[in-house]
Amino acid sequence: MDSLGRDGLGVRQMRTRQTKYIFVTGGVMSSLGKGLASASIGALLEARGLNVTFLKLDPYLNVDPGTMNPFQHGEVYVTEDGAETDLDLGHYERFTTSDMGKVNNVTAGRIYDTVLSKERHGDYLGGTVQVVPHITDAIQERIAVAAEGVDVILVEIGGTVGDIESLPFLEAIRQFRASVGRQHTCFVHVAPVLYLSAAGELKTKPVQHSVKELQSVGLAPDIILCRTDRFLDKAIKAKIGLFCNVDDDAVITAKDVDTIYEVPLVFHQEGLDEKVSQVLNMWTGRPDLRKWEEVVQTLREPKLELTITMVGKYVDLTESYKSLNEALVHGGIPTGARVKIEYVDSEKLEDGTALRDSQGILVPHGFGSRGTEGKIRAVQFARENDIPFLGICFGMQMAVCEFARNVAGCEGANSTEIDVNTPHPVISLLPGQESIEDKGATMRLGSYPCTLVPGSRAALAYGCTEIAERHRHRYEFNNEYLERLEAAGMVFSGRSPDGKLVEIVELPDHPFFVASQFHPEFKSKPFAPHPLFQAFIEAVAKRQAAKS
Repeated sequence: MDSLGRDGLGVRQMRTRQTKYIFVTGGVMSSLGKGLASASIGALLEARGLNVTFLKLDPYLNVDPGTMNPFQHGEVYVTEDGAETDLDLGHYERFTTSDMGKVNNVTAGRIYDTVLSKERHGDYLGGTVQVVPHITDAIQERIAVAAEGVDVILVEIGGTVGDIESLPFLEAIRQFRASVGRQHTCFVHVAPVLYLSAAGELKTKPVQHSVKELQSVGLAPDIILCRTDRFLDKAIKAKIGLFCNVDDDAVITAKDVDTIYEVPLVFHQEGLDEKVSQVLNMWTGRPDLRKWEEVVQTLREPKLELTITMVGKYVDLTESYKSLNEALVHGGIPTGARVKIEYVDSEKLEDGTALRDSQGILVPHGFGSRGTEGKIRAVQFARENDIPFLGICFGMQMAVCEFARNVAGCEGANSTEIDVNTPHPVISLLPGQESIEDKGATMRLGSYPCTLVPGSRAALAYGCTEIAERHRHRYEFNNEYLERLEAAGMVFSGRSPDGKLVEIVELPDHPFFVASQFHPEFKSKPFAPHPLFQAFIEAVAKRQAAKS
């Protein structure tokens, strides 16, 4: 697509007049929940019968988060088309029926890379390349492309208002509103209202200063979401409305809740979806929120509580496992179970002592050698003590290593990612991967088909034998060891259609021992739990019932 011109006419030509644009910004501090707010607004609008999509604009200079440390950025969420994206795209997909892809997450790094590549190619005819108009036009172009064919697009601006990195994005959406028309845009700003216990009162100054900062770059919110630990009364809302120049009913309490799936219900109670419809001049029916109410009711008043032990190396930042955490919660909903997660640092796991009371054990994804022996010990403990076990991606590879070492007689078996000199490389690189130097977007990424063995635990869980799941890994099972591990009792119940790639392994003589090379958590939703997680939690519940 051609770059947009200085006059911005390209945006006018690409968009459709019916599309509505909601821009979500945040102020004062990070981690206010802009992603959850965006997802919840999308859920409410979808419940009103509208077709919604999302776009996350991240201000950092990485091209994508694929090479970023989970301790810094949290989980990398993978879409069907193989994009490595921000974890907020997981919220978008879990809360709505929208399918995210490469067009739904754009970083400043990708924007600058695109513009500079055009400059090197001579597309700007020797002109001076500047933030305005070239960068801001490129951002607007991305918004327009992502919005094609939908009723409403929610555009979340990453970072905090006032950050240097966010300025081009804020200027771009200011220009965008002028281009498409005020009646087609809604600006939602998220900021904290803090309660000072020493003073015994709520403080609105952070919101006021945040809105002032927003106004300084030419933007004014239509709606303000106030992050707080309690519902705001009319007097506080009137005060915020007065000093921030919005209607009183545009000040919405974004209250802390017990479960994130309560957020749409709180927003609806506060009148947010009605206000959004009013600002955008949209006529819709009332939303049907019964499925949200049922999920929240199950999580508030469960029939039973179960605890899953997750043995990983990013446990100091549980956002690194965001989709896994939510998929476990989803897995318990059909049986009326509330699932809690206990995190165990695999680096510190010297034996099974810390796992003695585990009801179920999950070994998640990860990269590198750190903490791998602890994960292998966790697999061994689950296998030998008949504790339901689920391995994900690297967790599957560690399950294979453990079984090869301790059951199949392959002493020292390992992945060549961990030990290039292992005598038994049961996990190794695919041919051709050895020569890859660039680390970004060079793994097996996105959705791939898989054929399941009829009658296997995996096939029973899915209820079919042909599936497709999302991947994010570089190393694979080494087929040279397939017959040896099969003879020892491991079942390779999921393979690529051509049989060359192993996707699922399981142990038949175990209450539940299943591990997948792919990431099933990316396709789990509260109203449609992923089959593997549901089967895993059901196995945990069955074992606990038998013990009681």
